[in-house]
Amino acid sequence: MPTVPPPEIFKAYDIRGLYGEQIDGDVAEAIGRAFARVLAKGAGKQPGELRIGLGRDMRLTAPELAGRYKAGMVGEGAHVLDAGMVGTEQLYFLVGSRELDGGLMCTASHNPKPYTGAKLVKEGAIALSGDAGIGDVRAEIEAGLGDAPGGGSGEDVDVSREFQERALDFIDVGAIRPLKVVLDGGNGMAGPMVGPILEQLPGLELVATYWEPDGNFPDHEPNPLLPENRDLIMRKVIEEGADLGIAWDGDADRCFFIDDRGQFVDGDFLTALLAESVLRKRPGSAILYDVRASRAVADTVEAAGGTAWMNRVGHAFFKTRMRDEGGVFGGEVSGHYYFADFYNADSGTVPALLILELLGQEGKSLSELLDRYRSKYFISGEINSEVSDADAKLAELEREFSDARITHLDGVSIDYDDWHFNVRKSNTEPLLRLTLESLVSAEDMEARRDRVLGLIRA
Repeated sequence: MPTVPPPEIFKAYDIRGLYGEQIDGDVAEAIGRAFARVLAKGAGKQPGELRIGLGRDMRLTAPELAGRYKAGMVGEGAHVLDAGMVGTEQLYFLVGSRELDGGLMCTASHNPKPYTGAKLVKEGAIALSGDAGIGDVRAEIEAGLGDAPGGGSGEDVDVSREFQERALDFIDVGAIRPLKVVLDGGNGMAGPMVGPILEQLPGLELVATYWEPDGNFPDHEPNPLLPENRDLIMRKVIEEGADLGIAWDGDADRCFFIDDRGQFVDGDFLTALLAESVLRKRPGSAILYDVRASRAVADTVEAAGGTAWMNRVGHAFFKTRMRDEGGVFGGEVSGHYYFADFYNADSGTVPALLILELLGQEGKSLSELLDRYRSKYFISGEINSEVSDADAKLAELEREFSDARITHLDGVSIDYDDWHFNVRKSNTEPLLRLTLESLVSAEDMEARRDRVLGLIRA
């Protein structure tokens, strides 16, 4: 494979592709070199002045590729702090807590076994995106990197204990009540990252499944958003008579919940619960939510005395706005939850702790806490449709619903008093993504969903 990688690996939020076919060791080293140069330019430094964090997940190819990323950064003169095999948020913690110039996490997140990639952040654990930084990395490589100047260095670091202490600072451990909790680590990084924290909490009976990291993913792919990957934990919660279930994606920066009735908890409703919890501790604060979300989020935030800010989808947009404008928490429908007190980074650990704390404080089951949302807000979930001309379809939808409130923060949002929807273009595929909600009934939601889908797919 030539050192110049295929352009399609440079995504909107990270770098990702098939190992060997799109990303190999040479490509990884080139990315490491280019990343160091982009960080240096952004910070107004020479590459030799940089301190960069490095982490890797449990994928079989991660040791090799992390080593090559490191070689690239060291080759440009940077000092690399290597945290070894960690969850992605532990890499963010390393960058934030030690005030590093940036960090690289070797991971393909929730993707199947053949994939690899990298998540890139700059100072403050702020993510690089396709619009801000990732495109620059690509441009550096395509322009030709030349010979590496050398002169860099590296050291191994262990952030486990510091990370555990920081995560536990988010909750009142004394509020935790005895609960039976089913855990699904997806053979990813949740076991070693979150497991030691949960084991410190009093009264929890933990039923761990797929808890050992294994890049072969012998049980299921580490993507709980796909229904087939969460069937087992949903059944297990019922079989065990558990109070809830928690599942994580591969690099464990996202967590997902199953209630005591074995039902999956939608990210919108989980965002609303977390917002309420955060506002108890930070009254009057601003809470971010994405354009796809249920109105349950804004209604809950405002009822709790906070300010609700609608935001573009994507971690770079959440983190940057929280840093620049002061929001204390943000939640996405896809299961990313961001905390100002955690370097504005997304975490799969903190939400799990906050929900456990909330259940203890409220003395109610998770399903009881969710009933007020499920009985009032009827959501479709995100539905993809392949289209030949996405822009033309968006324009057609605007014409069809021209009597609505129409906004363009991210795609097209159509709002009526008792129902609304958002349609966004995929960043990587010829798809439109629809999310729709009715405040009338499930039947009303389904009828309106089918009408809009009919227009999209016509």
